[in-house]
Amino acid sequence: MGEEGTGGTVHLLCLAASSGVPLFCRSSRGGAPARQQLPFSVIGSLNGVHMFGQNLEVQLSSARTENTTVVLLVGLEELTNIRNVERLKKDLRASYCLIDSFLGDSELIGDLTQCVDCVIPPEGSLLQEALSGFAEAAGTAFVSLVVSGRVLAATEGWWRLGTPEAVLLPWLVGSLPPQTARDYPVYLPHGSPTVPHRLLTLTLLPSLELCLLCGPTPPLSQLYPQLLERCWQPLLDPLRACLPLGPRALPSGFPLHTDILGLLLLHLELKRCLFTVEPLGDKEPSPEQRRRLLRNFYTLVTSTHFPPEPGPPEKTEREVYQAQLPRACYLVLGTEEPGKGVRLVALQLGVRRLLLLLSPQSPSHGLRSLATHTLHALTPLL
Repeated sequence: MGEEGTGGTVHLLCLAASSGVPLFCRSSRGGAPARQQLPFSVIGSLNGVHMFGQNLEVQLSSARTENTTVVLLVGLEELTNIRNVERLKKDLRASYCLIDSFLGDSELIGDLTQCVDCVIPPEGSLLQEALSGFAEAAGTAFVSLVVSGRVLAATEGWWRLGTPEAVLLPWLVGSLPPQTARDYPVYLPHGSPTVPHRLLTLTLLPSLELCLLCGPTPPLSQLYPQLLERCWQPLLDPLRACLPLGPRALPSGFPLHTDILGLLLLHLELKRCLFTVEPLGDKEPSPEQRRRLLRNFYTLVTSTHFPPEPGPPEKTEREVYQAQLPRACYLVLGTEEPGKGVRLVALQLGVRRLLLLLSPQSPSHGLRSLATHTLHALTPLL
């Protein structure tokens, strides 16, 4: 695979490792799919780099940017043992929506954090009970409710899915065109890279879908429409209340400081996160700019200040180092004068890490206090 950025356009190219035959090329410009494709001369050059590396026993296995990870929806065996290139090209088309969503300006952040994008429903316990009952009736342990690519409730079996499938499955559902019901074959990169499972999706309301991961049974006709209506028709009002949660992530009326323009809360042990840049109405900068600022700030603090994984201090000679790990940091962009620039602050307490994007009115000396108060308010939710 190779990536090249030219004039703001990003190209993702996948080549067959053995022959150099182009399998697909997807392009994005300004966060949206682009028609411009890589010229054949560039594809040939990238293949030349791959072949040169092979001769030196260096394998070019992938190429990625700091903010994008690309995953394919075909089995590992098919990718490493290509028998029919044209058939493989056809099979790869099933992954185009997912790949384009990675290249575009997504509202999600799981590709960067490797945590599941979640939302907090106003009546979570009621939905969780209904979800468990539906899973038992359907005969599968892996069921979730997904709104705009974010998980709002899931069974214990679904939460036990490993990385990256726990992140990818809801992202995939959010990237697909609307459809009443689907029976979609998927390969699990960690759990089952060579044997496909069935991903069944049933639309309850626009952008709100019920997702099941299962084997040969149950048939889709067993679930839709009889079982679906029996389990979920009585809950239409609580389900409708979940529709605005896509971009907002938090229930309406949740108390947040008016200076907060965006937030990212991660539970590093559960591998779940809440991400929103629309907590309180319309202010500058734009939602796209806010997402970009928070993504870049996350990359900065994760690579330079905070360890990637939580854990208790080791009772060894590293104890002193562990004790000196930072708990908070902040960044002022623009100027520290009141009313100008933006503020970013990160705080880590135990297994939770909070990143806030704040308006220029927020004084620098109060950033840690504001972050601590916000983290304590959010802790019961995640």
